Amino acid sequence: MLEANTFQRAYTPQHKEQRAADLMEAARTLASRDGVRGVTLTAIATQAGVHASAVRRYYASREEILLTLAEEGYRDWSHAVTTLLDGPGTTASAELAHALADTLAERPLFCDLLTHVTLNLEREVTYDRVRAFKTAAVGAMDDLARSIVAAGVLDRAQAWDLITAVIAMTAPLWQAAHPAETLTRLYAEEPAMAHVSVDFAPTLTRLLTALVDGMTASRT
Repeated sequence: MLEANTFQRAYTPQHKEQRAADLMEAARTLASRDGVRGVTLTAIATQAGVHASAVRRYYASREEILLTLAEEGYRDWSHAVTTLLDGPGTTASAELAHALADTLAERPLFCDLLTHVTLNLEREVTYDRVRAFKTAAVGAMDDLARSIVAAGVLDRAQAWDLITAVIAMTAPLWQAAHPAETLTRLYAEEPAMAHVSVDFAPTLTRLLTALVDGMTASRT
């Protein structure tokens, strides 16, 4: 749990900003530890050391808080990939695939959030909030597309298709690679079913390498 603030109720702009940051950090901690699916406003308030009613002074819903974390995730992931691809010469398809898959594997919370963004988070916030989220996410993806094109592997249209595919594959693969306790037990007790389990980063890397190879072959 976060350390108790020295102020009980936020009155000054600084205190309000700190309270909002505390609530966001509480949500990040809970989602990272217990999974996005189980995060509630009450749990966020408890983790932050405030009354549950206080949360709604800063955020309209848990979905708004989690969507904010997803927005941060897009920016962070895009920056990480762009940094890896920043250099002279042409990047091989396998190198590009590794850069995308490995940076995602290093961001488990973002991978988990990707499952919930389209399923419920975008659907349960206001128009203004979802517009702000989409603006930030598309901006991050545009930066990512430019870095992929600059790496000399794909053209712009192909780079956008690749990013779309990465996001579409990441959500189910991440969940499959981190099954519920009942599935983990099933795979242990029924070895014949264990082959359906997924190793996230290697699987995503193989699929992306094949996809990039196919895209580059279509240009020749």
